[in-house]
Amino acid sequence: MNFETSVLHKKNKTERTIISKVTPIYQTSAFAFNDLDELEGFYQGNGNYLYSRVGNPNTDELGELIARLEGAPAGAAASSGLSAILAGVLAVVKSGDHIVAADDLYGGSFHLIKEELTQLGIEVTVVSFSDAAQVEGAIQENTKLIYSESITNPLLRVENLEEVVRLAQKHHLVSLIDNTFATPYHCQPYLKGIDLVVHSATKYIGGHSDITAGVLAGDEELVGKARGKIVNLGANLSPFEAWLTCRGAKTLALRMKQQSANANRVAGALKQNKEVKKVYYPYQHGEEGFGAIVTIELTDSADVNEFFKGLGWIKIVPTLAGVETSVSHPLITSHRALPPEACRELGITKQVVRISIGIEHADDIIAQLNEAINRSLG
Repeated sequence: MNFETSVLHKKNKTERTIISKVTPIYQTSAFAFNDLDELEGFYQGNGNYLYSRVGNPNTDELGELIARLEGAPAGAAASSGLSAILAGVLAVVKSGDHIVAADDLYGGSFHLIKEELTQLGIEVTVVSFSDAAQVEGAIQENTKLIYSESITNPLLRVENLEEVVRLAQKHHLVSLIDNTFATPYHCQPYLKGIDLVVHSATKYIGGHSDITAGVLAGDEELVGKARGKIVNLGANLSPFEAWLTCRGAKTLALRMKQQSANANRVAGALKQNKEVKKVYYPYQHGEEGFGAIVTIELTDSADVNEFFKGLGWIKIVPTLAGVETSVSHPLITSHRALPPEACRELGITKQVVRISIGIEHADDIIAQLNEAINRSLG
């Protein structure tokens, strides 16, 4: 071989015989074949990988991991939580079909279904899922999907999954639940009868604020259709992002246990602060905490801008999760896309603050939040 060729190639093909403890990163855009028969075999269903948009060992590992944690038979990874939601929705509905969705979804999800999907000819009705009669009353002849969140963002309403399953089965609908806030550590919607479960793995699955990813788990046929949408819409996750997400997920149980216990303590402490008008936290669902988010509504006498200026070491971040405590303002970040009247009806006001609790010592988190509240009073 000449130099220019030997820089790129060995004379003989490499046999992959090394077995590593951790799955390697298959950072490749495509996979090689020994001959045309082997290549044709892929298209006949006898091969695993062709092109990383179509499939990759790292993205498959992530899908399989979340399926296992959710108790579901299949899973698929996507480039973000919204990509996973979109793939799940489009696996079920098409132009002319109808969706019934909760009115208190995450703002990005709300925008996706109310703005983007309606442009594709998909009808959407949003109603309060606190009232089963309203949900059932919104179901039409062309309804195909019912969609909510296990714990809603940002006011932390815990969904009645049994009621969602009952309505879906009664009316022959597919049910989709976003399980991002609860994670499989606290809740496994598929085991309760939900058909599709979605995660923004960017949040607690990855857990370290260094990836953007989404995962869908559920019935094999539905996940297969969703995987096809991910491939054909180019919503695939990169191998490295998938590898990082799987690495982060290994500590999910440890992180959620600590963060949920911290959140329980923080919520309890903030309830004692007379300048906190309301604390949103699902106390009744877990003695040691149920999720790592605490949302508060400050009194009208508190200056929200000053509160955020007084957060000290706590970061202001327009998202959530990760191992560090952070704080966001839902009205101007996560729920910015909602119409003002919708925010008012839900109770998402200027005084509402969402706190993503980390793994620090709970006493330090409480002290810093109380300091910020004191500053907000002038």
